[in-house]
Amino acid sequence: MKGDRVAQLELILMSHPEGLRKSDIARRMGVHRSTVGRYIEELMQVTDAEIYEEKGLVKIKVPEDGEQLALSVYESLAINLGAELLLTKSEFRNPHLSSGLRKIAKNMLRYAPSVAGNINSLAEELESQMNDKNDYGKYNSTLEVLIDAWTSGRMVRITHTQNNEEEEAELAPYFIGFVEGETGRNPITVTGRLRHTTEIVTLEIAKINKVEILEATYTIPDNLKVFTKKIDSASVNEVIDTIPVVLKVTEKSALNSFSRLAHGEIKTEKTADGSYICSFEAENSIELMLGIIQGLDSVEVLAPEKYRNRFVERLEKILALYK
Repeated sequence: MKGDRVAQLELILMSHPEGLRKSDIARRMGVHRSTVGRYIEELMQVTDAEIYEEKGLVKIKVPEDGEQLALSVYESLAINLGAELLLTKSEFRNPHLSSGLRKIAKNMLRYAPSVAGNINSLAEELESQMNDKNDYGKYNSTLEVLIDAWTSGRMVRITHTQNNEEEEAELAPYFIGFVEGETGRNPITVTGRLRHTTEIVTLEIAKINKVEILEATYTIPDNLKVFTKKIDSASVNEVIDTIPVVLKVTEKSALNSFSRLAHGEIKTEKTADGSYICSFEAENSIELMLGIIQGLDSVEVLAPEKYRNRFVERLEKILALYK
């Protein structure tokens, strides 16, 4: 049975079929270079894959008869559609995504050749865009270090741009993912706790200038729910993951659609006209807007004003399609 660190080494090598120098592996794992040699020896004893060194690069070769990926046509098409969304709705341009798509496409050739062709085309488009733009190298390198820290449970020291100024912080990365932004932009962010505090922040990876894995370890709390984003106050309600919503509800049953979006208790106060003022921390997602629309004229957003204005703008854009 593989230990956590040895399993981590195997995943890192499989993610880099071109091979990695021991110093690069050490940086990704947050260990000393001399320790990597011991992990390599341990991995060679517990895996069927071939581990070898070529021109200073450590590589892994998985046996041809190794476990094959088995996907249904429905799963294959879902991956195809998901990859298309990544290219059209996000800034995610990553060589690991490209190589992963090609591996999936190769596996699909036998039972879903047309889907395989589409996925290969997406991989080619992604590679073309990366070649046309030079700054993806630093971005993806930063992302890799954060992923390595996240999977190994180690804290990081980051230098990032905040309000046009460079700041340094030590962070326990809890989550890496997308945050909805303006004009359909979906930046990839890292969410975590600032060291020696209880403050949870979310930072755009594109604004991180430098990241270093530390020796200090951390664990993610089981009851973690609320994430906030350390950003300019002018755009606060556009990117944080939860917002303090205040709704006026004329039919209390309309609150049912918000129960799964609420973080914590929904507080209600009955007014003189029989309606209810409801306040709660809500998940800032498209589902929140759909819940408000579902309530028709029985639900009104009272606060925050910025979210109310954004909701009205979205409605006006929808109505404009039908005028």
